[in-house]
Amino acid sequence: MRAYGQPVNLKLVLVALAVTLVALSLAYTNRMVRQLREREAYVVALQARAFEEQTRIAAESFNPYAADLSALAARLRTAPGLSDSLRTRYGEALAWAEAMPPPGEAGFIAEHIVRPNTFEIPSVLTDESGTPLFWRSVPIDSASTAADLTPAQRQRLDALVTEMDTRHAPVRVVLDLPDTAPIVQQIHYGDSALVQELRLFPYIQTAFGVLLALVAYGAFSYVRRSEQASLWAGMAKEAAHQLGTPISSLMGWNELLRAAPDDDALRDEATQEIEKDIARLQRVTNRFSSIGSKPKLEPQPLEPLVEQTVGYLRRRVPTSRRVVLTVDVPDDLAAAVNPDLFAWVIENLVKNALDALDGPGSIAVTGGRSDDGGVWLDVADTGKGIDRRDAANVFRPGFSTKTRGWGLGLSLAQRIAEQYHGGRLRLVQTRTTTPTGTTFRFELPRSDA
Repeated sequence: MRAYGQPVNLKLVLVALAVTLVALSLAYTNRMVRQLREREAYVVALQARAFEEQTRIAAESFNPYAADLSALAARLRTAPGLSDSLRTRYGEALAWAEAMPPPGEAGFIAEHIVRPNTFEIPSVLTDESGTPLFWRSVPIDSASTAADLTPAQRQRLDALVTEMDTRHAPVRVVLDLPDTAPIVQQIHYGDSALVQELRLFPYIQTAFGVLLALVAYGAFSYVRRSEQASLWAGMAKEAAHQLGTPISSLMGWNELLRAAPDDDALRDEATQEIEKDIARLQRVTNRFSSIGSKPKLEPQPLEPLVEQTVGYLRRRVPTSRRVVLTVDVPDDLAAAVNPDLFAWVIENLVKNALDALDGPGSIAVTGGRSDDGGVWLDVADTGKGIDRRDAANVFRPGFSTKTRGWGLGLSLAQRIAEQYHGGRLRLVQTRTTTPTGTTFRFELPRSDA
């Protein structure tokens, strides 16, 4: 069982994306290949019907007087008493009669259907015995005939025919000639170059996808390692910062007690403040121990928690800064929170507000109910504001406009608000011109308490 808040395994996400990409690519490519194969099968069937139609038209176009017209043309060339012009006209008439009926339809079929191979479909036409008659778009000279083939070429052609028949059933061609039995031939065909290349496309695309996934994973791993390194450094500095305030306070009260050991009033005040600092150290310990595990949330009023946190910081702001810290949260405003982590968010927001004040100013923590039944807390200051270019990065880990800042406070506060409390922390408004100031809003879901 993974720890609360641990990110999803990036390797599994990338593998799932790659598998999805391959599956979609294969499905789409297979559909395209199937459609192209159906089209090419239709083209081959059309060529077969064109062969048959061409033979039929040629048979029907046979001229029964062709021999007589040829003999008459021979006699015309030697007939006496004809002028040259008349002999020429008679010759043209005989030639026209010999050519009847005109073979235009058969010529159209031959020129536009039988001979062209628009899709470059590899095909071989064989007779009933399997002897190749002609072939196209195969790695053998198409100008040669079966008689011109070498044994190696004939073997290669037979192997191609066998391979084609494993992919596509041959198409029959039946040629009907007058006074003879029908001649049966077969067209064997394979996949065009386009289909063959298309079948390789998913694997090429998959290779590019895997390469892209590896590059992306390397980049993400580098960024994650960098963020983790910054996070560990930031957490160490945050721990030192969290411990620094109560430790400095304890050292100060200790010096005061040494300087005036007999002052009962000072001893009572110091004892109370030391107890607060010890409680503060305990809260710091609880805060860091809660990171990485799901905290226990309990419905409770928010005003005491806010007042306790702001009051602790108010006592430790130097009076020379003349900063006014006020709290205006309704007594009946309640939500399900973890006290230590909730106080951490308020503390981070107030400390950022203090850093934004160059001189005297005010910080106000207010609260109320939203329309959906939830609650909100605003931390508003009269500081210098946030530049518009930086407003989008204030919650990004490692981003800070302070010279000695480590950019973890607001990022950690947002994580606590969203992942641990199911709420939201956002920048409501900021102004860099008069009047200046910034307001952050901490929103919490509805509670029945």
